[in-house]
Amino acid sequence: MIDLHGYGMSLLEGTVLTVEAALTSAVVAIVLGMLGAIAKLSRSAPARWLAQTYTTLIRGVPDLVLMLLVFFGGQMLVNQVAPMVGYEDYIDVNPFIAGVGTMGFIYGAYMTETFRGAILAVPSGQLEAGHAFGMSPLQVFVQILMPQMIRHALPGFGNNWLVLLKATALLSVLGLDDALRKAGLAAGATREPFTFYMTVALIYLLLTTVSILLLGMLERRYSAAYARPAHGF
Repeated sequence: MIDLHGYGMSLLEGTVLTVEAALTSAVVAIVLGMLGAIAKLSRSAPARWLAQTYTTLIRGVPDLVLMLLVFFGGQMLVNQVAPMVGYEDYIDVNPFIAGVGTMGFIYGAYMTETFRGAILAVPSGQLEAGHAFGMSPLQVFVQILMPQMIRHALPGFGNNWLVLLKATALLSVLGLDDALRKAGLAAGATREPFTFYMTVALIYLLLTTVSILLLGMLERRYSAAYARPAHGF
């Protein structure tokens, strides 16, 4: 049994914040990823160029560098613009908002490629048939494209989610009281870094294991309708 010297509740609070940050970042990434995938597959050259630039730049810059740029650079920009609109007080950017926004923006680029591949995997003939039956573009998207692309996107989405979940550890650099920061404070107070960092490692391992199980259930659910029944002889 690991002796946490009374810091167990603190680590639990940090873990809850870690999960909240990961889930919120994933929502932002999904929205940006879907918009990016649609832009990449659109007939508009500017939209395709913008989406391509977004994915290329984001995937080429380290996550931590982007977080520091958004957090510190964004805070400086906000406080320079605020006086221009009549707001004189100093604005302190919330670490959670800055971290979640940056994580979502970063992994939106990866989700873009995942969703783009999933959309291309859906037979175009089915979409054309939907239009031929008089369905609106929104109906075709919701009723034909979305259910099928989810099945193709789940494996890639699962990988992105696991990487995003582990990358939330970087949010501690911004001062967010996540599991890693709580562990660092406890390690400093007790002079037992191995105990608390090992505990955090086990927490992340537990979170990723639960995620893998849930994602596996989703993949089986969406693949069940397409499984071919076995034929006896």
